[in-house]
Amino acid sequence: MYAVVDNGGHQYKVKVGDVFRIEKIKAEQGSVIDLKPVLVVQDDKVLTGADAEQKTVKAEVLGVVKGEKVTVFKYKPKKNYRKKQGHRQKYTELKILSID
Repeated sequence: MYAVVDNGGHQYKVKVGDVFRIEKIKAEQGSVIDLKPVLVVQDDKVLTGADAEQKTVKAEVLGVVKGEKVTVFKYKPKKNYRKKQGHRQKYTELKILSID
């Protein structure tokens, strides 16, 4: 069984036991959250729309992790202008507990 959930403008295909990252949310480590909205659920048959919205996906918050570093380098030719900047996005790591 799998489900497609929407979070932060991204869609994730998940099944029970999966560990994945979403953009950082305010949740305590070890807490259980519901992922809404559920777009698609596939078991014996595929559920979409209002039928899928009635389903719930429960996930446990494993913690906050940092993504890979992105380097931004700006320069203007012939003007001796150079600017180097780095960024690491924070993500919340989740483990899917159940799809009901």
